[in-house]
Formats: sequence, structure tokens, C-alpha cells
Amino acid sequence: MESTEGVVLVGHGGLAADTPRELVKELRRLQRERKDSASAHPSEREVELEDQVRNWPRNSDNDPYKAGLESIATELRSLLGERKLIAAYNEFCAPTVEQAIDELAGDGVTNILVVTTMLTPGGSHSERDVPELIDKARRRHPAIRISYAWPFEPARIARFLAEHLDGP
Repeated sequence: MESTEGVVLVGHGGLAADTPRELVKELRRLQRERKDSASAHPSEREVELEDQVRNWPRNSDNDPYKAGLESIATELRSLLGERKLIAAYNEFCAPTVEQAIDELAGDGVTNILVVTTMLTPGGSHSERDVPELIDKARRRHPAIRISYAWPFEPARIARFLAEHLDGP
């Protein structure tokens, strides 16, 4: 039986080390121009470049961050029972948060919990970007419950770090 619960584990995402710099430079220029013009919609070229950058071939050598998040996802998946988990990325890497939510929705998941590895308060991605993506997903999938397990309680993060300092 297919689970009706799913989890999207969101990491920041980064550029693969061998992504051509000219692609990244052009993408960033187009993003700045869009922001400066207050345009809400990216140009076709910006969308094309973002897709190229996000889907650049990855491995543990050219993108150790993605490899690290995937290893956390593997460990977390083993703790979630029947819930399906998809690792997603806020920027520069695929799948996007939107793609992960849409995939779970397409699999019949009716309750999606989004959780991020970005732990500290004050970050624009965890406080603004991810909630905006979730709001858009809620509009696309009104019959699905989509929750955001953030912010994290600072005392719990501190306990986690203290336990890590004390060793295994």
C-alpha cells in the first residue's frame, strides 16, 4: 500500500565545482536584472540557464554538499517507516522543492512535511524562500496538507550539538 505521508528534506544546494563559470555568471546577471526591474517572472533564458545549472551532472567529487545531504536523507529515510522522503534543494541543484512536492503529490501523498537542514533562525532561505515555495505548492495542490517543520527550537539544536561534542 502506498503511503499517504511524505517528507521533503530541503538543503541549500550548491554549484557543482565543474559547472562552467560563464553559465553561472550569465545566470546571476539575469537574476540581478530581474530583481532590479522588480519582475516576478524570469526570462526564458534565465529558466534555461537555471535548469542547466541545477541539472549539471553531480558526484561526490564535484558536489560534496549534495552527497552529504543525500547521506543524511538515506539515514533519515530509514527512520521514517512508510513515509516517502525526497531530498530537494533551494538553489543550484535538483530536484527543486517544487519538483519534490509535485512528485509526492503525483504519488498520491496527501500529507507532506517539509523540513530543512538550514537550522539557524535569520536565514533568508529558511525564513522566506522555502515558505514562499510551500505557499505556491499549497495553491497548486489544495487537497494536500503541506506543513513546514521550522523554525527549530534553539535549545534542541544546542542539545544536539552538545551531544555531538561529547562523542558517540
